[in-house]
Amino acid sequence: QVQLVESGGGLVQPGGSLRLSCAASGSIFSINAMGWYRQAPGEQRELVARITSGGRTNYADSVSGRFTISRDNAKNTVYLQMNSLKPEDTAVYYCYADGRSMTMGAFSSWGQGTQVTVSS
Repeated sequence: QVQLVESGGGLVQPGGSLRLSCAASGSIFSINAMGWYRQAPGEQRELVARITSGGRTNYADSVSGRFTISRDNAKNTVYLQMNSLKPEDTAVYYCYADGRSMTMGAFSSWGQGTQVTVSS
């Protein structure tokens, strides 16, 4: 099994910044894509940002230019730097990863979620 543990959420004022981290652990052979999704109350889960093992990134239009995704392949960790936060960024943020496990073949895993609240 591959587990993802997120950290870094919290309460921030509009215009502020937060940095989310997500570390993968377990029987990992390789990780392909890692990413961040979010889900606001009453809304569907949506992609925020995604990064491949080669460093290719893509972002939701709503966060492009404000958020930056990065990863440390040696630590199996993905980060999301969020700047110029807006109230509409308020949501539970979920980490995602897929790849190959040493014991189970292909895997796709989700973190437990971390709350980000943007409010004055």
